[in-house]
Amino acid sequence: MSEAVLSPPQLNNILDIIDVSKIYGPVKALQNVSLTVRPGEWLAIMGPSGSGKTTLMNIIGCLDSPSLGRVVLDGLGLDSLSPSELTAIRRESIGLIFQQFHLVSYLTALENVMVAQYYHSLVDENEALEALGNVGLRDRARHLPRQLSGGEQQRVCIARALINHPKLLLADEPTGNLDETNETMVMDILHSLHRQGSTIIVVTHAPEVAAHADRTVVLEHGKVASDTLKNGSPSLAAG
Repeated sequence: MSEAVLSPPQLNNILDIIDVSKIYGPVKALQNVSLTVRPGEWLAIMGPSGSGKTTLMNIIGCLDSPSLGRVVLDGLGLDSLSPSELTAIRRESIGLIFQQFHLVSYLTALENVMVAQYYHSLVDENEALEALGNVGLRDRARHLPRQLSGGEQQRVCIARALINHPKLLLADEPTGNLDETNETMVMDILHSLHRQGSTIIVVTHAPEVAAHADRTVVLEHGKVASDTLKNGSPSLAAG
């Protein structure tokens, strides 16, 4: 048994992943992965197709549970929770940004943001308008997704992810479907959020996106191959 399993989560971490494995029959999607994330840190997770980064993202985002190991979000253990309990944690504590946007096609940008409010607490149109204004889309609030560009749809997705003030912002290939101009706009928004103290995890295959992060974890064959800071030195948070 590794030392990571024996050591308790650190109280000053927003996320502790401790000796986590995910097994699908004969396939080990993750093997004894350990890492930590501090409040306000920006972490990039990289790796080739099949490396386990999507599986790890799903576990961090409370969309799945590990087969073995522990996951602790802001002091709360997630690995033993039921699907309904994980849904509640995801709704309360995690903001998800998807590559495919996942906007409701028949709802306006404003209504798409307000849906997240509805499932969290109370709907507040003014607060939702402010969230859209924060990503430069207040004047597009009444537009349907089909009337928005890809970059605008991604910014609606960011506003929706932020409306409930999550403890952790988790982005899956947030610029994967965007042109260079819109990619720059989205990364500028993430930088602004980071300066304001947001904790961000970005799953990406693009080195130019990962380069914005404080730290980069590379997965290979379901294992952590490297964990380095922006200056290239090894991270002290490596599991």
